[in-house]
Amino acid sequence: MKSILENLTKTTKGTLVEHLDIEFIECSMDKLVARMKVDNKTCRPGNIIHGGATMALAETVGSGLSFINADIEKYNVFGIEINANHISTVAFGDYVEVSATFIHKGKTTQVVAFVVKDSKGNDISVGRITNIIIPKSK
Repeated sequence: MKSILENLTKTTKGTLVEHLDIEFIECSMDKLVARMKVDNKTCRPGNIIHGGATMALAETVGSGLSFINADIEKYNVFGIEINANHISTVAFGDYVEVSATFIHKGKTTQVVAFVVKDSKGNDISVGRITNIIIPKSK
């Protein structure tokens, strides 16, 4: 699965994923995990993680899981709905890690659950994303 992680990293060059320093660290066909630092790019005033940064991380990994399962030569993957509950926070200097797994793995829609944790393993945010897989235009 190392080649999948390398390919994900390569495809995110020059994007928000790279700007936020999101690092893919583990994957299988049914699970994707990434990490992000809590720093000046991802904090809100008060030096705690910004909920929007948390959602960007979650969507990256949630849609990324569908992406690695799709034939990207023939199909596009888009997140069409995301929701989360932020249940705790993380301070500047720490990191968060998100793990995404399938709830539903259909051919055209997929639902992915995600859990964001701090470096001590405490839940920070939980939620899900719905992705659509559609044929590319010819």
